[in-house]
Amino acid sequence: MRVEDCFFVGTVVSKYSFKGEVLLKLDTDEPERYHSLTTLFLEQNNALVPYFVVKCSVHKPGLLRLQLEDVSSEEDANRILKEKVYLPLSELPPLSGNKFYYHEVIGFLVSDTSMGHLGNIISVNEHTAQATLEVNINGKIALIPIVDEIIVKLDRATKTLFVNTPTGLIDLYTQDA
Repeated sequence: MRVEDCFFVGTVVSKYSFKGEVLLKLDTDEPERYHSLTTLFLEQNNALVPYFVVKCSVHKPGLLRLQLEDVSSEEDANRILKEKVYLPLSELPPLSGNKFYYHEVIGFLVSDTSMGHLGNIISVNEHTAQATLEVNINGKIALIPIVDEIIVKLDRATKTLFVNTPTGLIDLYTQDA
């Protein structure tokens, strides 16, 4: 399994018992979806390693208490502390309407209501205060905020994202200095 084929669920943040139980801090808006995990992948040494879940229970909101197969001691638990946890993309629920997963729209064409076809989405930047689409417009990268006021329509059939960008936004990136 490759990281590209998975989505980030959370991080193992602490040990819970002397029997190898650990706490998984979930990074999700819907923590209840993960209360019955059976398998997960830990990122270890730049590879995803599968682990079977023996026991899973809610510790606190957003925090799961896990007993994993082959993790039965405090020493075993120490080995997986701070590890990132992933699940396969196939376990994501399908979205409809204008809701989308960031990985889903990579390669989609972006079409603006007033400017027409702009270019293709090459990436989504989540490392800023506001997530943005990185759109290749004739070799220049434009950043379009992912907000409801800008996203007009998502057409999965034609792989097109329709937007209504504020006047002048695209010009900031496409005009020569």
